[in-house]
Amino acid sequence: MMKRAMPAIVFAAAVLGASARAQGPAASFTADPQKSRLEFTGVQAGAEFKSVFHKFTAAVDFAPDAPASARLDVTIDMNSVDSMDKDRDGTMRGADIFDVAHFPTAHYLTRSVTKTAAGYAAIGALTLHGVTKDVPIEFQFTAVSGGATLAGTAKLKRLDFGVGHGDWKSTEWVGDAVNVSFSLALKPKAAP
Repeated sequence: MMKRAMPAIVFAAAVLGASARAQGPAASFTADPQKSRLEFTGVQAGAEFKSVFHKFTAAVDFAPDAPASARLDVTIDMNSVDSMDKDRDGTMRGADIFDVAHFPTAHYLTRSVTKTAAGYAAIGALTLHGVTKDVPIEFQFTAVSGGATLAGTAKLKRLDFGVGHGDWKSTEWVGDAVNVSFSLALKPKAAP
């Protein structure tokens, strides 16, 4: 009985070892700025508006079978905000909203990533307007020829980050809830 059991144990160990090796380290990517998009949706005076950030960088380390080793690191140029309304954009860049003169960038860095039924979920630290708080995101990762895509969403409250002073602190005219969506076209990071 012992002799028959031994080959099964050896086989199981070999399969598990091969599976662990197959996962390997996370692949490293950078977002292609020409093909990637980062936007948010808010509400002003009861009407929904959408804004994009034209300038941001994203570095991604990801292996689909090993989400615990994943890392998403995004830096946003807040001055690049564009809502297709020059007056609103000027107000958002000003001292009462984003205050880009004092807080020119926002930064998001994942703390943990897990697999879900719909894709992946992450918790990350968002630093915005000088305030750092954890923000969850949900996303899908898809391997494509020559790289990958990473697309997802997040929800946050602007007042949690002190975004909105004076008349803009009231939620009567500008909603507190902000929905973020992103689509990153990833290309393999060049070797150093």
